[in-house]
Amino acid sequence: MTPTALEIADRVGAGELTAEAAVGESLRRFVRLDGDLNAFTHVFADRALIEARAIDSALAAGAPPGPLCGVPFAVKNLYDIAGEATLVGSVVRADAAPATSDAPLVARLKAAGAILIGALNMDEFAYGFVTENAHYGPTRNPHDLDRIVGGSSGGSAAAVAAGIVPLTLGSDTNGSIRVPAALCGIFGLKPTFGRLDRTGVFPFVDSLDHAGPFAATLTDLAAVYDVLAAGEGVPPIGRGLAAAAARPLRVGVLGDHFTEGAFPEVLVSLQRAGEALGATFGVSLPGARAARSAAFCLTSYEGGRLHREEVRTRADLYDPAVRDRLRAGLLLPDEVAAAAQAVRRLFREEARRLFLDYDVLLAPTTPCPAPKIGQATMLLNGEEVSVRRNLGAYTQPISFIGLPVVNVPVFNAGALPLGVQIIAPAWREDLAFAAAARLVAAGVAVAHPPPI
Repeated sequence: MTPTALEIADRVGAGELTAEAAVGESLRRFVRLDGDLNAFTHVFADRALIEARAIDSALAAGAPPGPLCGVPFAVKNLYDIAGEATLVGSVVRADAAPATSDAPLVARLKAAGAILIGALNMDEFAYGFVTENAHYGPTRNPHDLDRIVGGSSGGSAAAVAAGIVPLTLGSDTNGSIRVPAALCGIFGLKPTFGRLDRTGVFPFVDSLDHAGPFAATLTDLAAVYDVLAAGEGVPPIGRGLAAAAARPLRVGVLGDHFTEGAFPEVLVSLQRAGEALGATFGVSLPGARAARSAAFCLTSYEGGRLHREEVRTRADLYDPAVRDRLRAGLLLPDEVAAAAQAVRRLFREEARRLFLDYDVLLAPTTPCPAPKIGQATMLLNGEEVSVRRNLGAYTQPISFIGLPVVNVPVFNAGALPLGVQIIAPAWREDLAFAAAARLVAAGVAVAHPPPI
């Protein structure tokens, strides 16, 4: 079994394993697996081994080990990496100047002793839910190589699910951490909007973008979050996870929009999670459908304006599916964005009122397991709908108002992975982690070991 991040850090810190050996094993798994998966766009093998040897030398000289000492990690290809062009899954930026420094979140992981080994595949400019990149090819699901991983942080999820690295960073605008985490059967965190520094993370929709991590275990997810959030003065969560599992919580399971069209196995997973937490089922969050529509409008509006000049002068370099949606966004008048923001304020107030009665809320992460690569449509409620537009049906309203969410994988033996969102009030990531810890303790939330 692939060691967890904390197991690697403990062994390296204790002198039982070298950082160089940990990185070497990660690189060997990359060579063995990524030809099938296509999770990585770049691998920095020489640089990673040099950094690992430097850590080993420092430890031998008596330096204290960092909390992620010797842990290999990788980042979505929209994080600045010193000396590398930030391509954002595109060829439009092939001539971009190399970044002069690491993004702050990358720098924080390195300062904790983690070692960057590569950059990860994604939907072009983060506009999508499938990671079927027209330039770099599709990333394949470790559980079934004919299926998608979700997106837009698909490479980030696949690399963790396959055990190439124990930790990755992604971004989430409308569900781009939670959807791939669910479809690949791992843990993912979309923190509160504004909680983590987005400097050096190429934007998509400035008013909706979140940065966050993926991991194969909840303890690893908490550990990496603690490192990332320490720079924001946030108290650590990881050391209190065991106690959090015993914490009484008022839990509501969202119905209405959040179960509409869900496949039967999705509802079974949601039922298991809700029952394990003693939840109240059928809780209504009014305005979710309008919030999702408004999120679509704001995404298109802001995304189009961000890319206005490039779409006007270099349209032929874009993935046609991305280019056409950006062009459509440029046609939206300012009044549409203003109306979307008004809906946002109303929906945020509805959620605030609901959290007077509940500490956390549960919802499915996706309406279905991973579709096939190249599959354009699927059946929801007997209606044929677009895969790309509907994988984020349950995630979009939540990111629209910036609430923190932990995706937990609900393990069903012999079945494709599925996830449940644990949604907390703004700035209360600790509550989402507490509920997740209870599901882990109950044996409901556990990463899916892929056949690969």
